[in-house]
Amino acid sequence: MPQIDHPERELLCGGPESYTGLPTMYCPGCHYGTVARVICEAIDELGIKKQAIGVAGVGCHGFMIGTIATDFVFALHGRGPGVATGIKRSQGGKPIVFTIQGDGDLAAIGMGDIINAIGRGEKLTTIFCNNAGYGTTGGQMAPTTLLEQVTTTTPTGRDPQVAGYPIHVAEMLAMLRGTAYSARGALTSRKNYNQTKKFLNLAFQKQMDGIGYGFVEILSACPSTLHMPPNKALKWVEEYMIAEYPLGEFKNVKEIL
Repeated sequence: MPQIDHPERELLCGGPESYTGLPTMYCPGCHYGTVARVICEAIDELGIKKQAIGVAGVGCHGFMIGTIATDFVFALHGRGPGVATGIKRSQGGKPIVFTIQGDGDLAAIGMGDIINAIGRGEKLTTIFCNNAGYGTTGGQMAPTTLLEQVTTTTPTGRDPQVAGYPIHVAEMLAMLRGTAYSARGALTSRKNYNQTKKFLNLAFQKQMDGIGYGFVEILSACPSTLHMPPNKALKWVEEYMIAEYPLGEFKNVKEIL
């Protein structure tokens, strides 16, 4: 049977303007490609494509520079907020500067960098991709790995007496004075997708209004390190990750007092 083209599908369901159109480089079932799309939609809705400059860290999330059609630079591991600070300040605060970081890049080696950027009162935006493990390097335990979760460095499951407890980054950063907005979303359903986009819009808006730092954590599935097919990995996020990391806003202020 010959293939039938359906150009109307592109007309009805085409990608965001800020999407480059390049095919995804992610494993089947990985949510990072969807993270890139929801960021593009937020950029389009706010009309900031020409003003936006992204900073990518080290990790699978770094491939998003090929799919988000804004200017981008790479930062050394964990140093995204520091590089973003330099860009923002050197341009007189005019560009909308955002970082995309993973749980190793931000919550491990880069934790000091983001805390100090917020402490300095920087007006930036960070999108934190939390998939509860180190996908790029083979599935080792991350600061966000769940208790009892099996990884290559916790083969019998994460034991809090040995490996400590999961770090709740969104809640922790909400306690800092320079944070204007902090929230956590997921992409496991249309409802959660729309909510996450709302969070991103608000986080960007805090920077645009010159109020303070905007932070959005996005829970993501990594089927490769979970050793699960995509549908089961998505269900794992719904059943286990959201139970540990509740969705919602943790801080939303109109001014920094």
